[in-house]
Amino acid sequence: MKNNNFRPIVGIDLGTTNSAVAYIHNGKPEIIESQEGKRIIPSVVLIDLKGNIIVGEDARSGLVAMPDRSIAAVKRQMGSDKPISIAGQALLPEEASALIIKELKRHVDALYGEGEKEAVITVPAYFTDEQRRATKEAGELAGFAVERIINEPTAAALAYGLDHMDEDGVYLVYDLGGGTFDVSVVEMMNGLLEVKASTGNRQLGGEDFDWKVVDFLSEKIIGDAGVDPREDIRAKALLKDEAEKVKKQLSENTSVTVELPLVTVKDNKPVGISTEITREQFIALIDNQLQETIESIYAVLKDAGHSPQEIDEILLVGGSTRIPRVAELIRELFGKEPRTDVHPDEAVALGAAVQAGLKSGALSESGLVATDVAPFSMGIAVLKEWKGLTQRPGGFAPIIPRNTTIPVTRTEKFGTSAPGQTAVSIEIYQGEHEWVKHNHRLGEFLLEGIPENVNKQEEVDVTFRYNLNGILEVSAKCVSTGKEMSVVVQDALRRDSNESFQESVQRLENLWKNADADDIGDDEIGYADEDWKMIDDLLDEAALGKSDIDADYESGELTPTVLEEEAFQLRERALNLLDKIDESARNKVRMVIDLLEAAITENDVEQLEKAIDEATDALIDLEL
Repeated sequence: MKNNNFRPIVGIDLGTTNSAVAYIHNGKPEIIESQEGKRIIPSVVLIDLKGNIIVGEDARSGLVAMPDRSIAAVKRQMGSDKPISIAGQALLPEEASALIIKELKRHVDALYGEGEKEAVITVPAYFTDEQRRATKEAGELAGFAVERIINEPTAAALAYGLDHMDEDGVYLVYDLGGGTFDVSVVEMMNGLLEVKASTGNRQLGGEDFDWKVVDFLSEKIIGDAGVDPREDIRAKALLKDEAEKVKKQLSENTSVTVELPLVTVKDNKPVGISTEITREQFIALIDNQLQETIESIYAVLKDAGHSPQEIDEILLVGGSTRIPRVAELIRELFGKEPRTDVHPDEAVALGAAVQAGLKSGALSESGLVATDVAPFSMGIAVLKEWKGLTQRPGGFAPIIPRNTTIPVTRTEKFGTSAPGQTAVSIEIYQGEHEWVKHNHRLGEFLLEGIPENVNKQEEVDVTFRYNLNGILEVSAKCVSTGKEMSVVVQDALRRDSNESFQESVQRLENLWKNADADDIGDDEIGYADEDWKMIDDLLDEAALGKSDIDADYESGELTPTVLEEEAFQLRERALNLLDKIDESARNKVRMVIDLLEAAITENDVEQLEKAIDEATDALIDLEL
């Protein structure tokens, strides 16, 4: 089995809530378990007080105990250049995601040993070019070679298709995960799995349902105690954790009791909640969002040219499909039960492994072949007739229509817009609106050297090449001279050179260098212990029903210092500013908030004084 040229290839589902990695073993996809026996891991990162990077279940508990040192749902921010704050660090979303993938690589290394590894990573079908590029980069930062990105519903269909090669038919893949929703129509014919159409919403998933429950519980607390727990970072995290539990329990039960004696504190007294939430109440909170998914189903059926009656099977993928209302809506629309033999949490990772097996040749004898589609129309900005009267700039000319089978290359001919024009700007967009201002801008480049022709238009051929990873290359050529200019949109967006990638590599190397994952002692959870000691004390008082708890503060153990009070007040001022200033100033305010919260957490006089001074100066400037 020893082969110097062998490079293991695996499939990775980088999810909003959970992530998993799988490989092909004896001709079948299998999840690679962690050394602790875990098949999936929460997509949560914690940097503890000693600088250790913790990913997964242990990190998940830090979302409540150490919210300023933990991050979750990073996938929703992929493609953004806005840094995420964690433990005083500022990480780009792809860097934070790389920490999650690095943990999955640890599972792979335990199976295969050291050496280069390749990964196929999944993304929502409706991810933009930036989001796909950021996902690819996250995998590379984690140490994988990433040559293939695959859409999540396509991956789920592959996992199903490999076990049902003899079942020709038309399938609908309904993928409702923690943070994104996708739906695809897939045809299976003689081993050829062809995606006919895809659509979705990259900001719709279980996270949104959790926050609906948080709002529901918060409104009850406001009504009972006159305080909004969402303004307290730790109370907000606690309610989010409870909301996720409520959501899961309501999939099994018709009602759930919420008992939280301490959510926040008002006037040095504990504020809690004791209430019941029924499945009907929960569905009422989220039904509008679930109805959006049904509208997407109608849209994708129309694009694919099928009626609901022509769909042979419906595959439910993603943890949020466990909500009973989802299956109920599917039954109402299609008049049949969705398939339940597809594991909602593992199907995407298993399908990514199938794609990896097809790529590596491990499944070459299976007879399975898969095609995918472009989820968006892609084209350029042109002059366009407006109201039948004049030509105005900003029209959208699609070159690759949405749901075109990929890989694909398309060329369209355009002309210069003014006599004597010697250069043209090629502005690249994706979207479905006839005007580019409503679409998503991908990039721009300039084609120069066009002959100065004052008698007629010079012709320009614009070519779009869209590959299997959903990454676009655009070229423009002056027909009369043959002069050509091209750009890979993936690289034109934020990385004109290798510089930013190397900066990310250095940031992560510094984090890993400072961390000692094997050195986990009592100090690591000391911060959480202090928090829970305070919570336990307050819970004791709540249980005893005392009218005040000033005596506890007299011991000095929990007495807020003058500096802490001042820091809390400054933090409130900063929070109140967020909605009153423009986006450019908000980043500065968020840094102020992070600085103050870190100082309050450390409870160090010198650090508090420094944070208060810096925050005061910054807020004075912003409030003027």
